[in-house]
Amino acid sequence: MKLSYFYSKVLEFGIDKDPRQDKARIAGFPDTAVLYGSGEKEVRKVLVGIDIDTSELLLADKLRSGKGLDLVISHHPQGQAYAGLAQVMRLQIDLLKSLGINEKVASGLLEERINEVERKISPANHMRAVDSAQLLDLPFMCIHTPADNHVWSYLCGLFARSKPDKVSRILDILKSIPEYSLAESRFAGPKLILGSPDRACGKIMVDMTGGTEGSKDVYSKLRKCGIRTLVSMHLGEEHFKKVKDADLNVIVAGHIASDTLGLNLLLDRIEKIHKLSVICCSGFTRYRRI
Repeated sequence: MKLSYFYSKVLEFGIDKDPRQDKARIAGFPDTAVLYGSGEKEVRKVLVGIDIDTSELLLADKLRSGKGLDLVISHHPQGQAYAGLAQVMRLQIDLLKSLGINEKVASGLLEERINEVERKISPANHMRAVDSAQLLDLPFMCIHTPADNHVWSYLCGLFARSKPDKVSRILDILKSIPEYSLAESRFAGPKLILGSPDRACGKIMVDMTGGTEGSKDVYSKLRKCGIRTLVSMHLGEEHFKKVKDADLNVIVAGHIASDTLGLNLLLDRIEKIHKLSVICCSGFTRYRRI
C-alpha cells in the first residue's frame, strides 16, 4: 500500500477507538504524522520501535542497504508531532466527563496541565530525528494517540467482559496478555503500587490515552464519582503523591508494554488490509492476533 493510504488507515482506526463520543469532529491527531517521505511510497517492510531517534534511523539505513526497508515507524512522537503533543490532551476532557466529572471542572483541570506540558515541550529540539531521516532519505512517521486509543479500548472492553471483583484479578488478567507477560519476565510488568490485592476493585478507570498524564488534582474527584481502581500506563511521582490521598487502588500496567499492545492491535487491523513485513526494535515486540 502507499504511505498516504497507510497513514489514512492509521487515522481512521485511531478515530474508531477514540474515547470521544462525537467522532465526526475528530479530523486527526496532532501527535501522529508522516514526518518525512512521499505519500506515493510503497510500504511493504517497516521498522517499528517505541522510540526512534538518529541512532535507530542509522540502524534502519543499514538494514535497508542489506535487506530492504520502506518505512520507519516510531510510537512516541518526533518533530512537529512532538511539538503538538499537548493538544491531544483535550480528549481527556471527554474521558473525564464519561466518568461523571463536570465538564467545566474537567476543562479547568486539563487546561492547566496542557499549559504545563506545552511549557515543558516548547524548548525541545523537536526536529533532530526528522532532519536525520531527511538526510538519510528514509520515510519516517510516528503513531501515538491512535495506538494508545487501541490499548485503552481493548482493556476497557476486557474488564467489562471479565468483570473482575478483586484487584488481584485485574493483575491476573493483565499478566495473561502476551505484551504484559513478556514485560513481567523482564521485571517491567504490571505492578500494584497502591492498595491491596484483596481489596474490591469497584469501578475501574483505564488511563491509557490522551497524550500524557493529565491533571494531578483529578484523583479526589474521580473518587467522588465512584472510581475505586486506576489502571494506568505510567504514573509520575507528583501524580503518585496526589493519588495516595484519594485512597484508590492503583495498578501501573507498564509503559512500554502498553505502548506495544496498542501498536500491535493497530497493526493487526492494518494487516487485515495489506500484509506487512515488520522488523522490531527499540522496545517493540510484534504479537499478531490475526
